Amino acid sequence: MIAGYELDFWHWWILGLALIIAETLLPGTYFLWMGVSAVALGVLAWLFPVMGWEIQLMLFALLSLASIVGWRMWQRRHPDESDQPMLNRRAEQYIGRVFVLEAAIENGFGKVRVADSLWRVKGADAPVGSRVRVTSADGIILVVESAD
Repeated sequence: MIAGYELDFWHWWILGLALIIAETLLPGTYFLWMGVSAVALGVLAWLFPVMGWEIQLMLFALLSLASIVGWRMWQRRHPDESDQPMLNRRAEQYIGRVFVLEAAIENGFGKVRVADSLWRVKGADAPVGSRVRVTSADGIILVVESAD
């Protein structure tokens, strides 16, 4: 009883539903697992109606913590796989490809045209028109070597 009011099982179900709805509106996955914990606690409160509010709150905290930590551990062991793992790392997408220098590499830096944009490259000095192969990416700079 909180200030003359008892926590019934349906209170936990409403809280669980509210937390799951909050999960759809806010980033992260914490509200989802807290919502699942609230629904599970609602089932426990339905099965054991004599459970006091102190025990219910403590169980909610423990279930929430256990479900969040459990999810994080499972997620670490089973990371999401993408069909395009380099999608947000554009420079790394070009490793292994050969391009023609648009601007000569002088003092270690030059430019190549990739589709409709110019990319800065780093490598051994080479004249305009030389073919270079991308060996790695240093941030947004492509590291190249001669492809001839």
